[in-house]
Formats: sequence, structure tokens, C-alpha cells
Amino acid sequence: MGHYDEDTAFLGETGPFYWTTFFLLNTVFISTGFNGLYIVFVGAAPKHHCLIPDGNLTEQWRKAIIPFTVVDGEEVQSQCSRYRLDVVRNLSTEGYVPGRDLNVTDLEQEGCLDGWFYSKDIYQSNIVTEWDLVCDNKWKVPFASSTLFVGYLVGSLISGQLSDRFGRKKVIFISLAAQCVSVLLQSFSQSWRMFCVMFLFVGASQISLYISAFVLGTEVLSKTMRVIFTTLGAFLFYCIGYMTLPWIAYGIREWRTLLAVLSMTSVVYIPLWWFIPESPRWLITQGRVEEAEVIVRDAARKNEVEAPEVIFKQCAATPSIRGYTMLDVLKSKNMRSITLMCLVLWMAINIGYFGLSLNTSNLSGDPFMNCFLSAACEVPAYVVSTLLLRKCPRRALLSTFLVIGGGVLLLIQFIPDTLQYIALVLEMTGKFGFTMAFSIVYIYTAEIYPTVVRNVGMGMCSSAARIGSITAPYVIYLGTYNKVLPYILMGSLTIASSVVNIFLPETLNRDLPETVEQMQECQGLCNGPKKKSYGENGARVKS
Repeated sequence: MGHYDEDTAFLGETGPFYWTTFFLLNTVFISTGFNGLYIVFVGAAPKHHCLIPDGNLTEQWRKAIIPFTVVDGEEVQSQCSRYRLDVVRNLSTEGYVPGRDLNVTDLEQEGCLDGWFYSKDIYQSNIVTEWDLVCDNKWKVPFASSTLFVGYLVGSLISGQLSDRFGRKKVIFISLAAQCVSVLLQSFSQSWRMFCVMFLFVGASQISLYISAFVLGTEVLSKTMRVIFTTLGAFLFYCIGYMTLPWIAYGIREWRTLLAVLSMTSVVYIPLWWFIPESPRWLITQGRVEEAEVIVRDAARKNEVEAPEVIFKQCAATPSIRGYTMLDVLKSKNMRSITLMCLVLWMAINIGYFGLSLNTSNLSGDPFMNCFLSAACEVPAYVVSTLLLRKCPRRALLSTFLVIGGGVLLLIQFIPDTLQYIALVLEMTGKFGFTMAFSIVYIYTAEIYPTVVRNVGMGMCSSAARIGSITAPYVIYLGTYNKVLPYILMGSLTIASSVVNIFLPETLNRDLPETVEQMQECQGLCNGPKKKSYGENGARVKS
């Protein structure tokens, strides 16, 4: 089969067909923004303390029965203990007054044997209040968060094979249906275990939806539209969903209703089945050339151009190309070193990005506004990164924003509690830096690996990213012991990864390597393969 871009060049670079497909595919990414981080609200722990059952306690004893403890230098009510209720009842009956007749701190303490009282100032209910995921069970919240990212890992491994087998369009709508059903069933969870199991399916369906829609867009759109789609479109529409999420959560404070409403947002995509085309490129690889021609001719009609009588020209069979595996990526010392450095980069960036995204409910101030700001700061990050990538060296650009993101996180711990707004601004600056690094590392890594192992290399890096995102909830969980620990860990890891990045080859204005041999020309701090250029007489000139 001939070259697809050449065969369909008559469609032009823009037109109604391309713009319609562009926007319809991008609307799909809004749903991934809705359903990606609702655990920020569903798993947030409201203010709580031991429940004191109604009894013969005086008002003074009801106020004094909860001991005070020091957390991060501040004296607060204990969330996990109370003074022994039977002793307090006896003292109250005998007429003792706390603080006047005896020092309550001398009394023996016990756990929250009757459960907890939860403040409803922010959340009417969520999984924390419903299943008492506090104190000894506090670890279950980050575990639940990590199951979403385990689902991401599973989905990223199987979605490519499914879309290659059944088609991009079918997998997109199957994933939408799976996401809808998974979130809906999750809203009916009767236990924490069921919630976690369903969260696994939510993550798998969501990443499968994202990857399949991303691939379909790159295959259907023209070269010009493809660049906009991959660098801005998908990310910005994801941000639209992400920015809308906190306002939906603000209006619906009960977690089961919130999830049911979010699940129903997928229903609005049903009509898109009749407007989003299948990938003609994929159809051709399956030998379904006639179906591919029908789609392209429909595109020509919408773009108001005339299609040739024969669109896809036959040519000599393409010689078979040797298949490459992960072992090939790790064989040579140079490629092994580059791969290991890329794995560190992807893991560190994902820990920082998802760590800050999940931490918004722990920040001072309104959690809904904090989540919105965290999402909103991603919009300029994607726009700026797209502009800078056109002219700036990738290695310097990535290291710069890693230093910004990591440096800000290390600086936050020195901000006093009285300057909460400054700490919030710094955290959003860190999120901006991580988002910039997040978008840059995708393109940078794809430019480093040669064509023959690019998919394998990107797949390994994506797996490392998933491991990083699975780890992120536990990094945030460290804040329950000391609120600065997550910042120190994420900041130090990010700064270390920026140093690692220095040893990768530069790729700006360089030819993309095609073979393993071309990649091996890069050694350590080299500038990558020399770009080949040609003089007016066709003679090659060194650049």
C-alpha cells in the first residue's frame, strides 16, 4: 500500500472534516478529567474526633473528654483517642469538675470504641466517614487511590493490543461504556474492598479511553492538525474536565450521588458514534481498503474537494522488519543507561505531578478552590511548553522546570503557618513546573529513541510512570506523620532527576534516529546524531 499521507494529500491540511473530528475527539478527554481525580474529595478526611455517646456527662466533661495532642507544633484535639469513658462517667456522677477538682491529663486514655464524630462543614459523607478510614485504617485511603493507578498500568498494557485487534473507534466507545458502568457500580459499593476493585476497572477503562482516542486522532488528522491535537488539544480538554470536577463536587457533597452523576456524563457521548470515523490507516492494515476509501471520500465531500478515482495506490510489498523487544533496549551499555535515566525521569515526574494533585484536599483553605487552581495552572503550562518546545533545547528546558518544581517543594517547608497563601502559591508554582516537565518528557523521550524501538522504549517509560503514580498516594500519606515529609521527598527526588537529565542527549534540530546504531552515536553528554543537510548541488554538508 502506498504512503497514506501522500495518498490523502488532496484533502488538505485543514477543513470541516478535520476540525469536526478534532473537537469531537477532544470532548472525550473531558470525561477523563471528570473521573481521574474525584478521590481528592471522595477520600478526603474531614475533621473528626472520638464519638461520645449520650450519657450522664456534664457539659464540662463532654468538652474535656477529648485529650489534646501536639501536631506539627500546634495543639489540637486528638482524633484517635479519648479519656476512658467509664472513669469519666464515675467522676461526673460524683460531681468532679475537670480543671478545678483534678487534672484530666492524668486520666487513662482509650481508643474510639464507639466510633467517630465527623464534621459536615465540607462533606456530607464520603468513604472516610462511611467506613471509618481514619486512625488505624487511615492507610486504606492511599491504597484506594493507588488502585486507580494500578488500573492505569493494566489498561495501558492491554489497550494497545485491543485497539490493534478490534479498531480504535470500538475500543473508545467500549472504554466509555466500561468507565460509565465502573463508576456507577462504585457508587453502590457496600465495602471498602468493593470500592477498590471497582476503582481498578475505572483506571483501566479511563487510560484505555485516553490512549485509544489519542491514537485515533494522530492517525485520522492531517500533519498540521495532528501537532495541535497531540501538544495542546488532548491536554487542554482534559484540564477542562479537571477544572469542572471541583464545582460538581462543590454542588454534590454526598459521595454516592457525586459518583452517580459523574458516571452519567459518559452517556452524552453516545451520539458521537455516528460522527467520529474509524482510522483509515488501521482499516488498511486490516486489508479493509474499501471501508477506508469510504471514510476518505466522505472527508473529501465535507472538505469540498474532489477525490481521485483511485485513492490508495498499490505498490511493492514492504520488506519485513525485524521485531524488537525490551531486551534489545537493554542490550547495549549506552541504550541501557539512557533507558534507566528515562525511567527515573518518568517516575519522578509522575510522583510529583500526582502527588500534588492528590494533596489539594490537605492544603489550607477551601479544598474545592484549591483543586480548581491546581487544574487551572496546568492550562498555561501546556500552552507555554508547546511554544518553548519549538525553539528551546529539550534537555535544558526539562531540567529547568524540574528544578523549579522540586525547588519550590523544598522551599514550602520554610513558610510559616501564618503565611498560608504564600505556601498555596508556591504549591501551584510547583504544579506548574511538574506539568511543564510532564508535557516535555513525552516529546523528549520519543525523540531520543530510534524508530525501531521507539514504541518499546515509550512503553517501558509509561510503565515506570504508572509505578510513580501508584507510589504518589503513599508519599502524600507520609504527611500524616509530618506535613513536610512529602515535600522533602518529592522535592529531593525531582532535583535528583534534573541532574540525571543532564546526561541525556540533546534532540533539538536533530534528525530522529531510525536505527539502534544511530542512537548509539550518542554517548553521555553528547549532542546526539549530527543533522544531515544538503547544499544546492545535492552534496551532503556537515551541520
